[in-house]
Parts: sequence; C-alpha cells; structure tokens
Amino acid sequence: MLHHIEINVSNLQRSREFYSVLLPELGYAEYQNWPLGFSYRSGAAYLVFVQTEEPFRDIPYHRKMTGLNHLAFRADSRAEVDRLTLAMKEKGIPILYEDRHPFAGGPDHYAVFMEDPDRLKIEITADKGEGALG
Repeated sequence: MLHHIEINVSNLQRSREFYSVLLPELGYAEYQNWPLGFSYRSGAAYLVFVQTEEPFRDIPYHRKMTGLNHLAFRADSRAEVDRLTLAMKEKGIPILYEDRHPFAGGPDHYAVFMEDPDRLKIEITADKGEGALG
C-alpha cells in the first residue's frame, strides 16, 4: 500500500493552481497546507508538493532522466476520462498527444495525458492494465 509521494516543484503557486483543479476532479481532498507546501489525500494515501529549495531550482525536471517519469491515476470509466479531459481543457490545461487522444497509449488503452507546470506527465486512464507510453 502506498503511503505518500512527495514531489518538489519549481513554483509552488503554479503547482497549487494546477493540482487544485486536477486532484479534486479525481476524488482527492486538500489534506495539508503550509507556506512551503501542500498535500491532497485520497483514502490513506496522499500526494505532497513542496517548493524546491533555492540552490536546486535552476536544475530543470525532465521525465526522461533518472527518476519519476509520470503519475498515472485510474478513472472509473471511459466516460470519466472524457469528463476529466473536458474539465482540464476548460481550465486551459493542454492535452498531450491530442492527435491520438484518447488512444495515445495504444488501441486498448483509453487515457488522457497532460503535464503539470514542471512538465511532469500526468495520465488518467480507464485501462485496467499497464500504461503504454513512457
């Protein structure tokens, strides 16, 4: 069972704006809030976002480097993926692989992909199997 994931972010306010739209749509509720971070919880697991310390802010994140590649969230259905896609578009959040959406992960993988403000890829899938895009 996953307890929590902590992610350093380059701009806490921009990340707060992004995740305060996305995570409640996925059933997460704000859990903690302090000057240098915030968290959202679903059940016993939670996600923590912390302002990157000044000496490390100039080193940009890239999902192809060693470390976290992306976060994938499970949707209840394809209709839920469609609803969340529309909700994110309405908030001005660009959808990745839009020319292949919702099958960008393959013909049997129904999902929406987007990036957070630091370009961490976010996937929301109705697929019961493994994600296909790296």
